[in-house]
Amino acid sequence: MRKTVFMALALISLSLPVLAEDLGLVAAKPLYRDPVYNGAADPTLIWNPLAKQWWMYYTNRRATMTNLPGVTWVHGTPIGIAASSDGGAHWSYVGDAKFELPVEYGGTNVTCWAPDVTRASDGTWQMFLTIVPGVFLDWGHPRFIVQLTSTDMVHWRDPRKLALASDRVIDPSILHLPDGSWRLWYNNERAGKSINYADSTDLKTWVDKGLAFKSRGEGPKGFRWHNKFWVIIDEWKGLGVFRSDDMIHWDKQPTNLVAIPGMGEDDQVMGGHPDVVISGDRGFLFYFTHPGRRGSEARKDGYEQRRSSIQTVELHEQDGWLTCNRDEPTHIRLLPQ
Repeated sequence: MRKTVFMALALISLSLPVLAEDLGLVAAKPLYRDPVYNGAADPTLIWNPLAKQWWMYYTNRRATMTNLPGVTWVHGTPIGIAASSDGGAHWSYVGDAKFELPVEYGGTNVTCWAPDVTRASDGTWQMFLTIVPGVFLDWGHPRFIVQLTSTDMVHWRDPRKLALASDRVIDPSILHLPDGSWRLWYNNERAGKSINYADSTDLKTWVDKGLAFKSRGEGPKGFRWHNKFWVIIDEWKGLGVFRSDDMIHWDKQPTNLVAIPGMGEDDQVMGGHPDVVISGDRGFLFYFTHPGRRGSEARKDGYEQRRSSIQTVELHEQDGWLTCNRDEPTHIRLLPQ
């Protein structure tokens, strides 16, 4: 009798709707604006067990410095840090990441782009960071990826330059694989903005493996969800999605994510350079927008076109592919990891 009652209660509980509060608070829209330069882009998120908060590292483009010539406003960029104490719904500015870098990396004029962060088995945090050794008027200069170590998630030391496919590589994305090894995806600008990858068994020695799949784009984000491997890339027409069972053979999703402008504040343009957080069985897409790049004003180069905002939306899997609705309220609850 007791067993029958227990099974009946279990069936009733399974049939009950999931309450909105169980899914978390509604995420702010925009999710985050940087208070210093208003140029937050290229977000990457990780749980900070020291602060018991979720942290977001981001490229802080200097949008407020409208007197800078050429593209110097996207050079000389620090890596900003924002924190969330409510599961990712609201974020506040913490400061800048602090780097110990050699003079040949640019000294006080170093450019830092597009970090990704993971935790190693020894308890340290490892950041993979794009470095441009200076502040330049144009795009025609070397850029490379370095790996740095931290014990407090603020100060980053011991930079090691990765030997990758060329002298113009950007946008690293790191993933810990089920067999214990690591994969790093990145953008090889010398090969037509291709997506390449490198592998490591110990998070120290890297072996470049060349082309990941045939596509042009940047800002790759690799992750594992629903027993599949996924890579999402910025194709400058929304976010392209690639799916694989073995990380060798990849299928491309027919439609891009956040390609059609949304209706929310700072979200009425396509989305760019993503991050994905898998929390429990839920997935959340984080991306940035240039809100002023729309309509007749899109091709101007003023403050409104340079500023950027971070947004988020929940991912869903439908018929084997990823979907999202950026105009629906996003209830978010990122769990401590």
